[in-house]
Amino acid sequence: MKVLILGAGITGVSSAWFLREAGFEVTVLDRQPAAALETSFANGGQISVSQSEPWANPEAPLKVLKWLWRDDAPLLFRPKVDPRQWAWGAQFLRECLPGRTARNIVQMVNLGLYSRATLQALRASTDIEYDHASRGILQIYFEQAAFEAAAEASALMREYNCVREAIPRERAVAIEPALAGLGSRLVGATWAEDDESGDAHRFTQGLAALAAQKGVEFRFNTCIRELQSACGEISGVKVRDCEGREEILKADAYLLCLGSYSPQLVAPLGLYLPIYPTKGYSATLSTEDHAGAPLVSITDEAMKIVYTRLGERIRIAGTAELNGYNTELNPVRCQALIRRYFELFPNSADPNSVQFWTGLRPSTPSNVPLVGRSRIRNLYLNTGHGTLGWTEGPGSGRAIAELMAGHKPELDFDFVGF
Repeated sequence: MKVLILGAGITGVSSAWFLREAGFEVTVLDRQPAAALETSFANGGQISVSQSEPWANPEAPLKVLKWLWRDDAPLLFRPKVDPRQWAWGAQFLRECLPGRTARNIVQMVNLGLYSRATLQALRASTDIEYDHASRGILQIYFEQAAFEAAAEASALMREYNCVREAIPRERAVAIEPALAGLGSRLVGATWAEDDESGDAHRFTQGLAALAAQKGVEFRFNTCIRELQSACGEISGVKVRDCEGREEILKADAYLLCLGSYSPQLVAPLGLYLPIYPTKGYSATLSTEDHAGAPLVSITDEAMKIVYTRLGERIRIAGTAELNGYNTELNPVRCQALIRRYFELFPNSADPNSVQFWTGLRPSTPSNVPLVGRSRIRNLYLNTGHGTLGWTEGPGSGRAIAELMAGHKPELDFDFVGF
């Protein structure tokens, strides 16, 4: 059975690996010259099952209003004359209801745990190098009320089999000595010792290389122009190469892993996917010849920023901007990242080495990705992972491969169409 996978990010490459393992003939299409050059390129680096809490929660609407006109706000909403943006926003508000939030947490935690175990197994079997660290993740708090709320949330996460505990300042400093300089400003932290970190870009490119050795065909520099349909199913994919030549590629099944661009491709077929791009930023700096950078991955909860050590680099990433498909770097938001980092960890990296990046995270209103079968018979979905693509991508790739092979995954999850 031949499968065409549309997109070569972490979800597309993971899917390709497991589909090939299951015996499928697999071809992966991507407009970039190599794998993982868009959303999977420079994310926060966290495999953070402990942070499987959807943005859509009862407190979110007031926070969004509070941040509405701040250019450096953790969540920035840029209203546009875009019916899709407003439809997504209305669905987001519905997902803020307490019952919906609880259901979404269960889905995200279950997929996250399954995916982390999948990543660990892949690491053991392939020996891919990707600046991996199994030091856990700390979420730090500077206000007592926020810390107490985090302690309650941690207790809830433990009910869902996700280990996260609230710890006092002293223990947080013992886990990560770089926090000592914060003194009494640091109120406390939550600690998820089972979480991990690593470079998603390096991992995805390493897995793509191994998949190619196993027979997966990667067609890079290939723009996906159109899905063609006939008799209720996909009949082919119209593509164009870098020299402008067009052709129609055909397969038995098609897997959509195009992240934020997934809805645009299937809309002409009458298929609506509740995915909207949320723009994220990162800054990467060299820590070579500097002391004081954290070794443990840290989430600065007040600013929604993460600090992750990747070998002799520090990755500073965060913020979310609902601004359509705009991919321009906003200097204010870029500077906010490094300003906050050096405020907490002064002189711990080379400011002149900074490399800024921005990417579009494919977010559903619930933060639960779309994994499964669309209403078009031979079109499958593995998209909409939002900020947790690195956390959930290996597992969703494994799960969709099992579903396409006719097997039931060992995962309690609401798969689309099953």
